[in-house]
Amino acid sequence: MRVKHLTRRAMAAVMLCAAPDLAAGASDSRLVEAAARADVAQVRALIRAGVDVNAPYGDGATALHWAVHRDDPELADLLIRAGAAVDAANDLGATPLWLAGQNGSAALAERLLAAGANPNVALVSGETPLMAAARSGNVRLAELLVAAGADVNAKEKRQGQTALMWAASQRHASVARLLAASGADVRARTKEWLEYVQFAGGATLGVLGGDIELPQHRNGGYTPLLFAARSGGVETARVLLAAGAGIDEPTGSGTTPLVVAAHSGFGELGAFLLDRGADPNLAAGGYTALHAAILRGDLALVQTLLAHGADPDARIAKATPVGRSSGDYALTLSLIGATPFWQAASYNDLGIMKALLAGGADPTLTPPDGRTALAAALRPTGRGDRRSTGASERTILEAVELIVGQQVDVDAADDKRGDTPLHIAATAAVRTRGGASDAPLGFPSIVRYLVDRGADLQALNHDGRTPLATAIAAGPRAAGTAALLRELGAAN
Repeated sequence: MRVKHLTRRAMAAVMLCAAPDLAAGASDSRLVEAAARADVAQVRALIRAGVDVNAPYGDGATALHWAVHRDDPELADLLIRAGAAVDAANDLGATPLWLAGQNGSAALAERLLAAGANPNVALVSGETPLMAAARSGNVRLAELLVAAGADVNAKEKRQGQTALMWAASQRHASVARLLAASGADVRARTKEWLEYVQFAGGATLGVLGGDIELPQHRNGGYTPLLFAARSGGVETARVLLAAGAGIDEPTGSGTTPLVVAAHSGFGELGAFLLDRGADPNLAAGGYTALHAAILRGDLALVQTLLAHGADPDARIAKATPVGRSSGDYALTLSLIGATPFWQAASYNDLGIMKALLAGGADPTLTPPDGRTALAAALRPTGRGDRRSTGASERTILEAVELIVGQQVDVDAADDKRGDTPLHIAATAAVRTRGGASDAPLGFPSIVRYLVDRGADLQALNHDGRTPLATAIAAGPRAAGTAALLRELGAAN
């Protein structure tokens, strides 16, 4: 979940949305235009000439807005002395004080507050100056706003995010410490909502109706600690836990801070949470932190999780949602029911496979369809919703050798098609993004290895085909593998 806010560039675009021409019937905008140019001399002359210091531009911005946007204390002082309204709001509801928060300018905020600015005037969206300050990370600025009475638990309207959540998402530990000490709710949660989603490895759903049950995913429910986990802020997490944050409080979808940290690729934070007592086996989101660490290829975190009691044989219960054409790190639908070892085998990640075996993983466990880890290694998948696996035939062979060395049956057939590992090896191909459609099929080195280990050359799948028949049916691209199978003794 991402924190939503107006970036400085977006605010500048709003401030500069109109050309500096005085529209017919509009108020006298000369002072605003001079402030936008940071022309202090012209501003001073216009004030002496009696031009309205609070005349707004077309978007509602006043000269004081521009002075603060440009972070110009001299210009701001001049306008405030001339009677500029410190709580004037533009069309988005942005006040000069909100802009000072956005800029991280404590000096300008101090001037505005001294002139009576209200620290709780928010954007139309509900974002307060304190939220903007928390995002900018200026502790002195946040202190000024809190001392002036800023509501530390105010929530913006769209997702219910607080200033503490913004500080956590930006890894501003000092601001988080101040806010927590000032009464910010460290267990506050964002709004939750259900939405229809596409899960990784699944087809895009385009039509509603009939008896089709469309998948839904619960979004939101993030605490400040979950935002820290999402962004990898170890020091921020330390501050939040010291202030009473729940170390295992999950998102709306059930993922804990530990799972979020692992899935986001922040192994250091994951190790920190484990040392502070996080439960490594919580899986209400459909997968554990161990599955997430394997997904990210984080061997160090995998080892740390196992050392803290992570179940090496926990099964994946749900795939993870992705955006359309996403390259997100995601657990695909094909992984449902998989154990950590099976998952690592599907990525051909030898280091993690060995770590799991050392941690007591059972390499013989399969998903419900009976596919063994050997079959998973022969049909490697990319990490996430990716087409490219990055695995070479040599890498796959090394994974196969490791698995067979664990007494996994070389003739075990899956329930769906009845293919044995030899059937798969006879027509397999390394998956690459944009790979050549005429590339040869089959892994000759693996075919030889499996036959040497006693694989049945005449095994039949559910279609009644042997590995040789499967290679012949695949056409000219598998001709080399078919010839090799004949050489090894396979009969037509």
